[in-house]
Amino acid sequence: MTVTLLELDLTAPLLETPPQDPLSAALARRRPVLHDVVEGLRIAASDPDVAGLVAHVGGHALSLAQIQELRAAVRRFAATGKVTVAWTETFGELGPGTLPYYLASAFDEIWLQPSGDVGLTGVVAEAVFLKEALGKLGVHPQLSRRHEYKSAADTFLASQMTDAHREAASRLAASAMEHIVTGIAECRGLAPERVRALIDEAPLSASDAKDAGLVDRLAYRAEVYEHLRRRLGEVRLRFVHRYVRSKLMEPRRVLTRLAHRPVVAVVHGAGSIHLGRSSRRGLSTSIGSDTLGATLRRAARDPRVRAVVLRVDSGGGSYVASDAIRHEVRRVREAGKPLVVSMASVAASGGYFISMAADSILAQPGTLTGSIGVLGGKVVVRDLLDRLGITRDGVTEGRHAWMFSSYRAFSEEEWQRLEHWLDQVYDDFTAKVAADRGLSREQVEESARGRVWTGADAQARGLVDELGGLERAVEVACARAGVSREEVDVRALPHLSLAERVRGPESTDDLAASAAVGPTTRLTSLLVTPPGSAQRPLDVLTDLLGVPRLGVLTTPVLWDLR
Repeated sequence: MTVTLLELDLTAPLLETPPQDPLSAALARRRPVLHDVVEGLRIAASDPDVAGLVAHVGGHALSLAQIQELRAAVRRFAATGKVTVAWTETFGELGPGTLPYYLASAFDEIWLQPSGDVGLTGVVAEAVFLKEALGKLGVHPQLSRRHEYKSAADTFLASQMTDAHREAASRLAASAMEHIVTGIAECRGLAPERVRALIDEAPLSASDAKDAGLVDRLAYRAEVYEHLRRRLGEVRLRFVHRYVRSKLMEPRRVLTRLAHRPVVAVVHGAGSIHLGRSSRRGLSTSIGSDTLGATLRRAARDPRVRAVVLRVDSGGGSYVASDAIRHEVRRVREAGKPLVVSMASVAASGGYFISMAADSILAQPGTLTGSIGVLGGKVVVRDLLDRLGITRDGVTEGRHAWMFSSYRAFSEEEWQRLEHWLDQVYDDFTAKVAADRGLSREQVEESARGRVWTGADAQARGLVDELGGLERAVEVACARAGVSREEVDVRALPHLSLAERVRGPESTDDLAASAAVGPTTRLTSLLVTPPGSAQRPLDVLTDLLGVPRLGVLTTPVLWDLR
């Protein structure tokens, strides 16, 4: 009898957002979606034809939160008695390999190439600073923030970590390390103190890692698969994401979906938050308030949708757009449908703003969230343009018509107006956190001031309700809606037909309004500035560089936790 041995290639990134159009689907054919992998392992756990799982682990393709979501799925799969094996050529090759090893430790066996090593060297929380480089170019950021922990501004205003930035980064690293050490210790049968000691000794050679109990066998890929064939008999290899797609197309599952069962809608919001339509460039996406709002309105109206899970993977963006999306979240709840937020790798600042009005918020221990604060201002490039021999001139009507020009600095009066506006935004943000989360203003202030937290620390502070991934969020949504997980159909929204995509929306309430703007439209908007447009070419340049201009709720754009 031939059994199925599932395969996972974890050396490349997994997509967070499923493709929603033919072009994106074609680009993503070799890139599985994280949720497809998790769902595939859930289905395979009860499939008698599936004997086990073998995964190729390596590189730094996944975030800490994604790794924790995968680890949980692998452990659930292994708990049914099926074989789980992780193999790799090396964990780092004299480079950092902590996160790949943390992922591999969830498997029952770890196989390592004899020439490889284990770079289990710990966690680094690092930020990049551009102040000196921008100064040499003649670029001068004028930014203000609320408050000292809003370190996105430090990227442009500082040359090293401030005391507040260092304090927050230290806690992020410590929190991540706590969960990594605990996870490795539990899965490898080692004491946490022993794991920390091995981290301080790393990097370790393959033989030393085996002697320490970090790996089980030293072998090459061919030997791994030969061993599994001897153990399991005749096997058919199949990638997990291919397996789940074929299972979902089985006639009985298709008929089940057509049987008008209740639906839990999963709505994805990934990328920077802005007004207007969402956009996609290749496999990258953004969150447009019009697009996400249309999707949420559709879910609220659909009688088959019993609950909504909003999957958020965003470091923030526009305050106004974030507030508009939060309002739509509240309207879903007012329609009598539970809305549960599942935080992915990052759901901070504007990402937290659009999450906080949910019935329940779930995050992974390693999710980066919080950053309840605001920064605003502009970048002045006059010195750079002068060096290039480029000048600008014009006439104005209105005392503050030049206020947001990148060619001149703020006047003192304009700076005070900016400061007042930031105070208003911060007060509004924190007041809404208090109202949505049932916290006092004092409690919110202790966790706010722009500080980023891990999901675990955010839960301890009342910013998050529960630790868990997307599958757990679906279970919570089902419980709140009064239906069992087994009797619902979980569907990603929007789900548009080709005809709906081609014809475009007839109104802002039309389902087609929930489609993202394609790459051609987006490219045109970046290269062409229509007459009378408020977006000038220099503003487009700062957008492309990721430099904040005005009024953004954002987390550090050059932050790295590895």
